[in-house]
Amino acid sequence: MALDAVVGEIRDKGLKESAAIKAEGKAEADKILAEANEKIVAIKTAAEEGANRQSSQLITREVAAANLAVKREVLNAEKDLLDQVYSATVGSIDDLPEDFHKKAVRELCKTAAKELGEGVFYCNDRDKAAVEAAISELKTLSGFSLAGTKDISGGVIAESKDGLLQLDYSYGASLTEVWETGLRDASEALFK
Repeated sequence: MALDAVVGEIRDKGLKESAAIKAEGKAEADKILAEANEKIVAIKTAAEEGANRQSSQLITREVAAANLAVKREVLNAEKDLLDQVYSATVGSIDDLPEDFHKKAVRELCKTAAKELGEGVFYCNDRDKAAVEAAISELKTLSGFSLAGTKDISGGVIAESKDGLLQLDYSYGASLTEVWETGLRDASEALFK
């Protein structure tokens, strides 16, 4: 029996050592799993932060692009409206009574004569009679003649006798000058 006691004792000792090794292995496995879980959480957090950052950047870019597109559309619409106003202004000037055009051409011819002394005038077909009448009626225009017609909306273009100097007193030139100097004010009044 003594042998049975020794075998039982060895078996008990083996079972205890086996249980201790299993417990130690389980503890080591739990420790490794806990570290792995911590790494998983860290990786997951980093990935979420990266995704959020990229998402935020993408949203910011898309919003900026959308704002730019809207601004471009607004500016195009404003430009179209200003072009319509300009065309309507030209049309309104063309539709003014004949008497207005006759007086305007007469005054423009006088202004050109003061600057050039003598030379030639160009005008559109509508104002041809008014220029000829001004030349024949006004002594200050005695050094001028009508050289022909040009495709202008109204007014006159005066050229010095030697052809070196040309003064553009056409309605289009005046309107362009007024338009360019007043465009900012007009835009502010219309669109702000």
